This record gives sequence, C-alpha cells and structure tokens, in this order.
Amino acid sequence: MSGPSLQLPLALRYPPDQRLETFVADDTALLPQLRDFALAGVRRGLYVEGAAGTGKTHLAIALCAEADRLGRRAVYLPLRGIAGRLRDAAQALDGHDLVAIDDVDVIAGDRDDEVALFDLHNRLHDAGRAVFYTASAAPEALALGLPDLRSRLGQCIRVPLPVLDDTGRHELLRLRAERRGLQVDAATIDWLLRRVDRDLPAITALLDRLDHASLASQRRLTVPFVRQVLALD
Repeated sequence: MSGPSLQLPLALRYPPDQRLETFVADDTALLPQLRDFALAGVRRGLYVEGAAGTGKTHLAIALCAEADRLGRRAVYLPLRGIAGRLRDAAQALDGHDLVAIDDVDVIAGDRDDEVALFDLHNRLHDAGRAVFYTASAAPEALALGLPDLRSRLGQCIRVPLPVLDDTGRHELLRLRAERRGLQVDAATIDWLLRRVDRDLPAITALLDRLDHASLASQRRLTVPFVRQVLALD
C-alpha cells in the first residue's frame, strides 16, 4: 500500500459518532487518560483489549480525532484491511505523532506481518511517538508466533474494555442520537434495545436508518414510528 492511499479524507477517517465524548465507559478515569495520551502520548504505548462490540475501534478513531484537534499528526491503521501488506503500509507512517493500530489479533500467525509490526513498534518507540493498539485479548492470549512482538505489546499500558450493560447501551444510544440532532425519549431507547442487536456497529447502523427516515418524514423517533421503520426493513 502506498503512502498517499493512507491519507483518507478527515470526515472518512473520523466519523462524527466516534469521538471520545460519545464513548460510554464504566471507568471514569479512562477518557481523561486517553485525552492525555492524545496530547502527549506515553513511551510505553497503550493497549486496549476487549471482546467484539466493546468499542475498541471507536476509541482508536476517536483518539486520532482528538490528537488532530490538538494539532498533532495522527493516523488510524486498521490491520483488518491491510493484513499481509503491513510492511508496505508502515512505511507511510513516519512523521506521525500518534499511530492507532486496530485489531492486532488479525495478523497473529502471519510471520511477515508480525515482524513488520515489531519493527514498526520499535521505530515509533525510538522516535518518541505514541502508539495505541487494540486487540480482542491480552498479548499473551493472542496466537502470535513472534515472542519479541508479544513482549513489546506486553510492555504497553493495558486497558481492558468490558461489554456494556443495558444502562451503558442506553446512554450510548442517547448520546449518539443527541449528536445527530435526533429527538428520542427514554422509552423509545429502551424499546429499541430490547429488539435490536446490541453491539456498537449495529447501534450505529440503526441510527443511520432512523436518522434518514426521520428526516424524510419530519417525524420524531417515537415507538410507533420506529416500529414502522423496522417493519419496512
């Protein structure tokens, strides 16, 4: 992958839903920690681990958006989209203050990609750059074939992400609706959460549909209206 292909338009790289202020966290210290990291980084790096739907990608993108807002050069690197080509992609990352590397587990077992990530980590560390990782599990639980890479990842500050409970999902849906200018009451949110997939991508896709339907019909998001929209799908 060539360097220019990584320079995506800002709006595409950082969707407005994915910001630190729209992330719902049980740990009240997490968001201040991430804001500090976006501003200055830490030499050890940050490693966020959690199951699917816990918001890892949200945080990776939000961190880049926050760093950009603070005047730092940031780049989001989704390993799921470049597996097998990481060394080429990594060549375009020099000069960035912060690199957010999403889905480390995707490259586990691929010797070339593991070596490329190990080399990238060392290069960023030696240059004093901030590096942020996400993965589905702790470094020691990943099927990595390169012990040195596991060791480097294990030296990062570790942040576990729990699965959101119903209260957290309710707040997440409320925040994302509010950010879009959607008027939705608590009863409608509760009704939705009992009837739809509860992972973060599903909630975002649902709000996209409801946003378009609300604009087209000029109606608020009430239970009868939402039921009608979902029935059409």
